Amino acid sequence: MIIKGKVHKFSDDINTDDIIAAKYLVSGDAQELGRHCMETISPDFSQKVSPGDIIVAGNNFGCGSSREHAPLAIKGCGIAAVIAKSFAAIFFRNAINIGLPFLESTDVDKINDGDIIEIDLSTGIIKNITQDKNYKTQAFPQFLQQIVESGGLINYIKKKVSPAS
Repeated sequence: MIIKGKVHKFSDDINTDDIIAAKYLVSGDAQELGRHCMETISPDFSQKVSPGDIIVAGNNFGCGSSREHAPLAIKGCGIAAVIAKSFAAIFFRNAINIGLPFLESTDVDKINDGDIIEIDLSTGIIKNITQDKNYKTQAFPQFLQQIVESGGLINYIKKKVSPAS
């Protein structure tokens, strides 16, 4: 699975309140949440995102509460993947549940805001097209790629329980 898009760069410790403010948690609609994604730290963020873009961040991305709304807002605004130095454990689970791919990489400091990158989830190769450089990280496991391709864990399970005839 290949993901290609423009980088939106963030720092360390981006928490779930930064990703989606608590006042918007009355909705579970991904597109509605996406309209407000990151607005407390980057008010026009959702207007700058094109479908397929990628968030690149530092350490401890997704820390804070266990709300599934955070990865849902990220996916709802059009972000196709997140690369960070590290993730909060609860963000891992919630991202998988909604089908948002994420990768850990120590090379995020080498990637700039606005760079165009291409991620090959199967190999863990991150190509920085803007800088003509490649970075290697761990491949995204095949079964997690299947969950992403299914649109999330629930859809993946539904396909496994009642496969198309």
